Amino acid sequence: MSSNIIRPHAETAYAHELAALAAIDDRHKPANWLLSPWAVVTYLLGGKAGDVEIEPKYYGKRRIIEIAVATLATDRALLLLGVPGTAKTWVSEHLSAAISGDSTLLVQGTAGTSEETLRYGWNYARLLSEGPTEKALVASPVLTAMQHGKIARVEELTRIPADVQDALITLLSEKTLPIPELGSEVQAIQGFNVIATANDRDKGINELSSALRRRFNTVVLPLPSSLEEEVTIVQNRLNALGKTLELPPNAAPILEIQRLVTIFRELRNGKTEDGRDKLKSPSATLSTAEAISVIHQGQALSVHFGDGDLRAHDLAAGLAGAIIKDPTSDGLIWQEYLETVVKRREGWQDLYRACKEL
Repeated sequence: MSSNIIRPHAETAYAHELAALAAIDDRHKPANWLLSPWAVVTYLLGGKAGDVEIEPKYYGKRRIIEIAVATLATDRALLLLGVPGTAKTWVSEHLSAAISGDSTLLVQGTAGTSEETLRYGWNYARLLSEGPTEKALVASPVLTAMQHGKIARVEELTRIPADVQDALITLLSEKTLPIPELGSEVQAIQGFNVIATANDRDKGINELSSALRRRFNTVVLPLPSSLEEEVTIVQNRLNALGKTLELPPNAAPILEIQRLVTIFRELRNGKTEDGRDKLKSPSATLSTAEAISVIHQGQALSVHFGDGDLRAHDLAAGLAGAIIKDPTSDGLIWQEYLETVVKRREGWQDLYRACKEL
């Protein structure tokens, strides 16, 4: 595996952790699982595997991850539901890596996703020369997962058109995929399951039919419950990104991370952290993922066009873009927040000036 890859798959990036857990894992493993449910939870939440420290991949309630893993050990598919930025994709990838050793069997849902993307397609050159044969069939990631007893991932399920979504119903209920053109079917091997992610906040989403929703066990991933928890998540993800992109260590001081996360939480929740003042919330989601992106952009500015230390003017550069999605209403909300909160908060005058200068 080339060291130049920007974002290696989870099973590659954390291969040493997965190997360490497998070496000590003497608990029951469901068919075709690489690790036991206990080891999968440990991989997600962190712990020890012999002398190897397992890095936490998810910060939140342990019971949420236990329910998700237990679901995948049954014949029920798993739906990870939450607003953007609650680590749905991140959790999905790491669950697949720990269970199947392969997180790449992925269908990315969009408005243009077709039924063939979920089921199978055809190599048209072979189809024209040979007719419908097994060699002409092009398996989807879901079909491949069925054949090998692995986990398939469907990202942004609610972005897929409703009639295409329902192609999953037979797969999930009967664990079989008919191929009428060949007069045959593919029956799922033990270990096969589906993890889907969805959110109900963005525009352009399609409701899941009740028939499809019944095929899933839904686990809601909440936003971080406290400022400290969200700061920890942002800090750890920034450290990982910094190593990949070769940014200097400690390029993002904890003070700047705390200030940005505080701003996002207050605007998102419609009140200041101390609860004294009510605020208007912008249309933006202001998720943890967006906070990471803003600080990461600030890091790049400070490293390449500053002295290497993230400062208020580097942070301010990405703040407005993240908060103001609707130039009319969001712009007024942001200016009001600057004047009523940022300007009056002790030690935040540098950030206020930097934001006003943009």
